[in-house]
Amino acid sequence: MRLVDLPKNAPAVVVAVHPHGEADAIARRLAEIGFVPGEPVEVRAAGPLGREPLMVQVGYTRFALRRSEAARVEVAPALEVKVDVTVDREARAA
Repeated sequence: MRLVDLPKNAPAVVVAVHPHGEADAIARRLAEIGFVPGEPVEVRAAGPLGREPLMVQVGYTRFALRRSEAARVEVAPALEVKVDVTVDREARAA
């Protein structure tokens, strides 16, 4: 799935940035500013009528991206992992 297709406020992680050619400065810049594999990402808002720009949050930083820029970023839905850290008092006392 591409970042441009990600529903608003749906948590995802960056899989890859796909350049359009060998010397794609935009793809290189996206990687430099934090669009790296494993980084959490969300589309937070879109411009008028759901168009440009997209407000995208990567980690704790927000960026405005054109749809053509967001189309270079491949993402995967984030898995929600819940860990139960409740400890039974009787088991802990033993």
